[in-house]
Amino acid sequence: MYDLIIVGGGPAGLTAGIYAVRSGLDTLVLDRSEISGQIALADIVENYPGFPSISGLELMEKYKSHAQEAGVKTKITDVLSVRSEGAKKIVSTDSGDLESRAVIIATGANPKHLDVPGEEELISKGVSYCAICDGPFFRNKTVVVIGGGNSAITDALFLSKIARKVYVIHRRDRLRAAKILQDRAFATSNIEFIFNACVAEIVGSKGEIRRVEKIALNDLKSREIRELATDGVFIYVGIHPNTEIVNVDKDEEGFIKTDRSLETSEKGIYAVGDCRDTNIWQLVAAVRDGALAATAANEYIENFKEQVK
Repeated sequence: MYDLIIVGGGPAGLTAGIYAVRSGLDTLVLDRSEISGQIALADIVENYPGFPSISGLELMEKYKSHAQEAGVKTKITDVLSVRSEGAKKIVSTDSGDLESRAVIIATGANPKHLDVPGEEELISKGVSYCAICDGPFFRNKTVVVIGGGNSAITDALFLSKIARKVYVIHRRDRLRAAKILQDRAFATSNIEFIFNACVAEIVGSKGEIRRVEKIALNDLKSREIRELATDGVFIYVGIHPNTEIVNVDKDEEGFIKTDRSLETSEKGIYAVGDCRDTNIWQLVAAVRDGALAATAANEYIENFKEQVK
C-alpha cells in the first residue's frame, strides 16, 4: 500500500509529488502519457515567476525532471476510478487496482466544444482546440479563433505568425484577456476582430475528403446570419474538468468542490489544479494547489498512522 497516489502528472500533480516525497511519503504519480498538462501545449508562457518567457513544453519538462530528481515514482496507465474502501483508497487502473492511504486528484481539464453543427465531424479536418499542435498546417491560410480569453488571444498571436489572416470572434463587445495580450493583438496587422457574434455552424467542403470551408456567423445585435470563408477554426470557449473517475461533491459543471486544505467531501481524497472549483485556472495556482494538498495529505496520513498504533 502506498501512502499517497496522485492521479495526474501535470504541474499540480508533479508539485504535489515533490512535496509529498520531501515529507517522506511513499508516493506514486499516475498519468496516461509521458508529458501531461495543458501547459505543455502553450507556445510561450510569460506569467510564471522566474521565467519571463519559456515554452510550455520546456517548462513541463523542467517539472518532470525536478520530480524525477526528487525521487517521485511515476507510472503510465489509465485510471478508471477512485474510491474509498474503509480506511484505504482504491485506485482502479487499466493494469489493476492500487491501494493507498490518501489520493490527490490532479486530472486537469479538456477544452469545451461549441456544440454547433459541423464541429464534431470536422475535428482534425480544420477544427482544432490547439494552435501549437495544428497551427503549422495553416501556413499562409485564413483561420478563425473563437473566444476572448487569454488562451484565445495567445493562440491568435501565435497563429498570426503562420497564417495569412486571423479572425478573432467573440460573443461579447470586449475581450477578457490580459491587457498586455490585447494590446499585442490589436497592434497585429493580420488579426481582425469580430465582436458580438457567435458561430452558428461550421461548414465543410463536399466530397470524400471534407475540410472546413466556411462558418456561419450569428450577429448577436442584428440577429443576421452571414458567412465567413476560412480554412481553419480554433476554439477556446472554456474547459471541462476530467472528474468522472471520482464520486465526490462537484459543482454544476463538474468541477470538484474542496475545503481550504483542498480536501474533497471524501476524507483523504484531495483535488488540485484545473479539475477543482476555483476562481483562477492558472499555472501558479496549480502548483500552489499541489503543495497545499500534499502538505494536508501528509498531516492526514500521519494522524491515521498514529490512530492505528
